[in-house]
Amino acid sequence: MTSEGKRVLVTGSAGFIGFHTCSKLLQQGATVLGVDNFSAYYDVALKEARTDILGNHAGFSLARVSIEDTDAFGAAWTAFKPDTVIHLAAQAGVRYSIDEPRSYIGANIIGTHNVLELARHNPVKHLLAASTSSVYGANTRMPFEETQRTQTPLSLYAATKGATELMGHSYSHLFGTPMTFFRFFTVYGPWGRPDMALFKFAKAMLAGEPIDVYNNGNMVRDFTYIDDLAESIVRLTDAIPGREPVEGDSLSPAAPFRSVNIGNGQPTPLMDYIGALETALGRTAIKNYLPMQQGDVPATEASSELLRRLTGYAPSTPPSEGVARFVDWYLEHYQV
Repeated sequence: MTSEGKRVLVTGSAGFIGFHTCSKLLQQGATVLGVDNFSAYYDVALKEARTDILGNHAGFSLARVSIEDTDAFGAAWTAFKPDTVIHLAAQAGVRYSIDEPRSYIGANIIGTHNVLELARHNPVKHLLAASTSSVYGANTRMPFEETQRTQTPLSLYAATKGATELMGHSYSHLFGTPMTFFRFFTVYGPWGRPDMALFKFAKAMLAGEPIDVYNNGNMVRDFTYIDDLAESIVRLTDAIPGREPVEGDSLSPAAPFRSVNIGNGQPTPLMDYIGALETALGRTAIKNYLPMQQGDVPATEASSELLRRLTGYAPSTPPSEGVARFVDWYLEHYQV
């Protein structure tokens, strides 16, 4: 598989998923414009370090602008003339959306609207955008399939991501832009976000401090390794929604639009995930058991059958292996 010859604009390029997606595209020969505003939601130095690595590729350029800045973002887009857009920029995090809801309206709703408007006026072959498994909300039938209802979000974060899917569908219907929204399931791995559980657990354990374990550890997650996720995203760039659905498709009857899960399909108990980290670090976590957090769900599990049918690929890295790779990176990067 190759991305040679493609001109791909990636929003959120300094982020965890954006960095790995850009890396994969560049390795395959694409020309990539990264767009990022280096928000201070978490350690900007980590974002700068990721971007420095991307800058080693001749095919990479950076627009240090916000997707909410209509003029600056628009100027970068029109100057680059992308044929493919991968929209990953967002305000992430379930918990933070309870404390700082306004930032989600700005980045997720207004920012995505700007992306849609630019694709409307500067047509592209394929617009791909990040959604989240959180859109499945109060659904309890597992595994989650793309054709299930997603009208019961349990956090504002999930609500804004669900709203972007609806906004995307309307634009796809009205203006014919082919769109794929992918729903991520608990992504982890090297260069991850410091606000995510694995990062926080490793930092606390190495410092001899307790880790917070919610719902008394009775949680199950479909943990998806970052390399698998980036590979899935890049493969989906060629799976342009058309008129002919595949088996089990979420393809809209009214637009060239579909949603696709990207998950490992291997639901793992939280305590097993922590156990993998304990093994990789060679130490036992001090566990502070707490009740369920607001906005959270007890379990997630992805059906990746649609992804497999569209691309011939689905994530498969077991958490024990992925966690070990994360620990290797963490110890080296932070010189622990």
